[in-house]
Amino acid sequence: MTVPRLAGFSMPPEWAPHARTWMELPGAGYTFGTDATLDRFRRAWAEVANTIARFEPVSMICNVGDLPVARDLLDPSIDVHETPTDDAWFRDSGPTFLTAPDGRLGATHWRFNGWGKGAQRGYEAEAHVGALAAELAGATLFPSSMVNEGGGIHVDGEGTVLVTTTVQLDPARNPGWDTERVEAELRAYLGVEHVIWVPRGLTRDYDDLGTLGHIDIVAAFARPGVLLVHVQTDPTHPDFEVSRAHLELFRSATDARGQRFEVIEVPAPRTTFVDDEPVDWSYINHYVCNGAVILCGFDDERDDEAREILRDAHPDREIVQVDARAIFECGGGIHCITQQQPAV
Repeated sequence: MTVPRLAGFSMPPEWAPHARTWMELPGAGYTFGTDATLDRFRRAWAEVANTIARFEPVSMICNVGDLPVARDLLDPSIDVHETPTDDAWFRDSGPTFLTAPDGRLGATHWRFNGWGKGAQRGYEAEAHVGALAAELAGATLFPSSMVNEGGGIHVDGEGTVLVTTTVQLDPARNPGWDTERVEAELRAYLGVEHVIWVPRGLTRDYDDLGTLGHIDIVAAFARPGVLLVHVQTDPTHPDFEVSRAHLELFRSATDARGQRFEVIEVPAPRTTFVDDEPVDWSYINHYVCNGAVILCGFDDERDDEAREILRDAHPDREIVQVDARAIFECGGGIHCITQQQPAV
């Protein structure tokens, strides 16, 4: 089978019109626990799904046997599909949907090995949910040979993609790969022209439940040429210097057109430590859907400031804040649990 680029496909930006949003309900296991703990996380995921359902259709995948609880938690308009799963970060295990100018829908199916941790925990079932979603969506599937996750990439829709070195060149993901080979795969399977390499992600993303540096908690395109960038303002936090290095990089970088970026700083929440541990709470990990931006909330004094920044960046969309603290406990945010299917 040919690669998406040669077949006329590319990944549209997140703000392009959606046909629907795909998500996955947490199941019992290593990440989400059982009983009351699991129920709390399921309710956090369901709140995001039910909020998005106000603006566009939502499809939810759940583990075998979890259909009754899914139906109990979710808005009746949400479709639920039952299949074996191992986790619930659908941005990562789900397909990366593509479109072609003639109206075809495609999907890149990256290899998924649990953020390089599959050998320790096993993600055999999760490695297949992306293909199932693509089939249900009626997309032409393009399997890639590269281990990658949707949270590890961010595109502007005009040829530029952001990635991090610690994810794309992780030897537990792609042993022996170099930047040239990764860039060739990204061009072939996303239809991009220009790759911006960010050396690393935020500090807590290197913990047990982390991804080794996903870009979607660091920076996000608001539109071509405009980057929203996470900034830690507390000098005692380990991301203080990290975020300053990110700002310096983005201000000197250029996009596929050779243009410098307008960089919009998005300050981190005032809350920087919980139970004496630094947090990587980030407003960057939001989700852009039809008519709205679903923004992480933290019951923090900076929630209002972040909402205003996102309103200025997306003036044609309603900004809806959803408490994301329970999601961040598990290693990610609202963007990490959602995956857009573009309209064709």
